[in-house]
Amino acid sequence: MRMLLKAVLDTQAANEVFRSGAAAEALDRIQEALQPEALYGFVEDGQRAFFAVFDLADPSEIPVISEPLFQRANVKITLTPCMTLADVKKGIEEAARRMAAPQG
Repeated sequence: MRMLLKAVLDTQAANEVFRSGAAAEALDRIQEALQPEALYGFVEDGQRAFFAVFDLADPSEIPVISEPLFQRANVKITLTPCMTLADVKKGIEEAARRMAAPQG
């Protein structure tokens, strides 16, 4: 399932990663672990953050993905299933078809 991961990094923990020179390596590990179709960095409420859109093959991967982020950088994570425009259109068509079917 396609997922949107939003990660907001604790400023103090992220500062330590930057000071240690490990920031680029940390991004490489995230890229390697998620193999995202998109990865964007931004600032949210004065904190470093990123979005990643990736395929979650199995829910058991959630701890594999999230625990390193929690442990290393005190990251606040949100995981949300998401759809492409084609997915949305397909879902809308199916929902309309089912809603038009006789109830009974």
